[in-house]
Amino acid sequence: MLGSLLGQPKNQKIAILLALAGTVTPFAGLHKFYVGQPLWGIVYLLLFATPIPHVASGVEAVWYLLHDRADFDLRFNGGVNSLERREPEIDPNRVSAIASAVRELDRLRQEGLISEYEFEEKRRQLLDRAL
Repeated sequence: MLGSLLGQPKNQKIAILLALAGTVTPFAGLHKFYVGQPLWGIVYLLLFATPIPHVASGVEAVWYLLHDRADFDLRFNGGVNSLERREPEIDPNRVSAIASAVRELDRLRQEGLISEYEFEEKRRQLLDRAL
């Protein structure tokens, strides 16, 4: 479970909440584990008896707040947007052209001008190009 959690894109709001929680709880540094900086998280936990990690957590919460989502994603998600997954752009004209070509192939198959094998081969080629 922990491995799958660490592989997920990091959410800026969760990082901010964890950093803010570190200012008032003895578990300062949990946000560092969340954003993929476990060594810093250990340092924060080792310094739990001092006010240093609590102040640093507060400063980092403000720092996370001041950065926009793109900066956060670039720094902690390798540039991958955590909330929006970009779908590949679909050109309606291209989809329409491919649909027309498949209909034409089907018409040729029904008229017996091409075999079932040729139809399936050409159809797959057209659909592969669409992706």
